[in-house]
Amino acid sequence: MSVSSSEKKTVNPGPLGLLGFGMTTVLLNLNHTGIIELSIVIVAMGIALGGIAQIVAGISALRIGDTFGGTAFTAYGLFWWSLCIIWINPFGAVISPADSVSLGFYLALWGVFTFFMFLGTILHNTVTKIVFLSLSVLFFLLSAGAFSGNPFITTIAGYVGIFCGLSAIYSAMAQVVNGEFGKTIFPT
Repeated sequence: MSVSSSEKKTVNPGPLGLLGFGMTTVLLNLNHTGIIELSIVIVAMGIALGGIAQIVAGISALRIGDTFGGTAFTAYGLFWWSLCIIWINPFGAVISPADSVSLGFYLALWGVFTFFMFLGTILHNTVTKIVFLSLSVLFFLLSAGAFSGNPFITTIAGYVGIFCGLSAIYSAMAQVVNGEFGKTIFPT
């Protein structure tokens, strides 16, 4: 269906970014819970939907003046790319693989960033607050799991991550459906 230039809607890159984030987060955290193994499936999803889709959404958000969305989606898209590089370690002949301490600090820094982004959601809808708060908890739990080497902490983090990812998927789908119907079908 073609929409004339006078009827064009304002672009909302949020659903694309949230879908990229949410689906990739669920998939990775199925690994953290022990339900699936870390495999090329997770790496490919991290590069494509977690990385590329979120970066596209982030740049689109910045173009329409959405600093929060642009910062969040671009940063988390680049998080997925950096995580995939850590897993693949294409520089293995020169740089050693990530150890638990460096990975713990990496995840803790993402937790700090995410907590400050959560503070930025105080005036946003409830689902957005839930996504960022649960993501903060996820990063701090994963950091604690990496530092301690305790697999139970990482498993708990996995369940928090599945919840976080499903919350983001819900937010994405609510925005799409609500936008198409022009009214609230799925509350956020």
